[in-house]
Amino acid sequence: MLQVEMIIFVCLILWMCVFSQEPSSKVMADRYAVYWNRTNPRFHRGDYHIDVCINDYLDVYCPHYEDSVPEERTERYVLYMVNYDGYSTCDDTAKGFKRWECNRPHSPNGPLKFSEKFQLFTPFSLGFEFRPGREYYYISSMVTETGRKGCLKLKVFVRPANSCVKIIGVHDRVFDVNDKVDNSLEPRVTHYAQQLVLLCNISLFSGYLYI
Repeated sequence: MLQVEMIIFVCLILWMCVFSQEPSSKVMADRYAVYWNRTNPRFHRGDYHIDVCINDYLDVYCPHYEDSVPEERTERYVLYMVNYDGYSTCDDTAKGFKRWECNRPHSPNGPLKFSEKFQLFTPFSLGFEFRPGREYYYISSMVTETGRKGCLKLKVFVRPANSCVKIIGVHDRVFDVNDKVDNSLEPRVTHYAQQLVLLCNISLFSGYLYI
């Protein structure tokens, strides 16, 4: 009987180690791919948005073309991070600052990619710190062939910590937000927790057989 009690005690310790961590400290992260160009239909409605958790990533892919496409037919963008007024009016001067520049449409190594990690703290001067429960805004503008100013904009909502339960695991998932994969507010649990439950059940069963 003492052996079973020891197994239960060890399982309880393991559960406490896994679930006592703050959601923002979890290792597992999702990566959201956004293709920043006028042909992306998500930009057409003007309400392109994604929901992320702390420690998730945003991967922005710039327009890229074959060498046969002339320069005047390529898209180039300067992306800004702005406040809500700048987002609603597509004005980068509204407390905005330049985040990235898509300026190599014929890059030989494929499209330029810029990544944003939604973290609470950053040691880098060019990094940005995010807070759960807040919205953040990215915009870019360019003059189209018709002379009109086209605006692409993205809204990112950082979910509250209690809706971002992520169990420790080396598991970076990459997907296009167009697919709406795992973009809900439900807590996410990896196979590590399932394996822990299975291990405890096997140990308890073995202990009872031993008795």
